[in-house]
Amino acid sequence: MSPRSASVNEELRRRSRERLLQAAVELVDEHGFEATTLGDIADRAGSARGLVSYYFPGKRQLVQSAVHRLMHRTLEEALEHEPHTEDGRERLARAIDAILGLAGERPVLMRQHMAGLLQAEGFVQCPEQRRLAELLGDTVARYGSQDVTTDYPMLRALLMGAVYAALVPGAPMPVPVLRAELFARYGLDRELGLPPDCAPSAGRQDLSRFFATEDRTDHRHDTTER
Repeated sequence: MSPRSASVNEELRRRSRERLLQAAVELVDEHGFEATTLGDIADRAGSARGLVSYYFPGKRQLVQSAVHRLMHRTLEEALEHEPHTEDGRERLARAIDAILGLAGERPVLMRQHMAGLLQAEGFVQCPEQRRLAELLGDTVARYGSQDVTTDYPMLRALLMGAVYAALVPGAPMPVPVLRAELFARYGLDRELGLPPDCAPSAGRQDLSRFFATEDRTDHRHDTTER
C-alpha cells in the first residue's frame, strides 16, 4: 500500500481537530467545564487521548478554541441568513443578535467561556479566534466605521459585557433589555436583525453544522484580536 499524500494527511489532521472541537463544546455544554475531562473529549471525538495534546496544550485552550468556533460559525450563519444583505446596519444587528442568542441558548457553555477569558492566559490566539475577529471587524467596517481598529474592540467589549450581564448567576439581565441597549448605542431600529426569540432553533441539539470539515480559510485573511 502506497503512503498517503501530504494533502490527505493534512485533511485527516484537520478533521480530527474539528471532531475534538465539537466534542469539547458538546460535553462542556452538557456537563460543565470541571466535570469534563480531556479523556471524555477524546472518547466522544473517537480520537486517541494522546492526540488531544498534539493539537492543544490543555483543556482550557481546547474549550476556548471550541467556543470561538461555535461563535464564529454562528455569527457567519446569521450574517448570511436569507435574505442576504450587504447593508451594514442590518449586518450589525444580526451580529448582536447572534452573540446574545448564544448566551440565551447555551448559558453553561458561554458562562464557562467568559470565566476562561479572565484567566491569566486570556484570549487563546487560535484560528477560530482570528476568524471571529475577522467577521466582527468586517461587520464594523460595513456599518461605516472610519476607524475599525478602535471601533472593533469597542463592539467586542460591549458584546462581552452584554453576555456577562445575561449570565450573572442570581442577577441576570434579560436579553431583550440588553439587546435594546446595544441597538440604541448603535442607532439600530429594533425591527432589524434576528432577535434570539425569533431566530431558527432547529439546530439546538445538533452542533455538527458548526464543525463541518470543509476548509473555509482559503478566501480569508487573518485578523488577530487585540
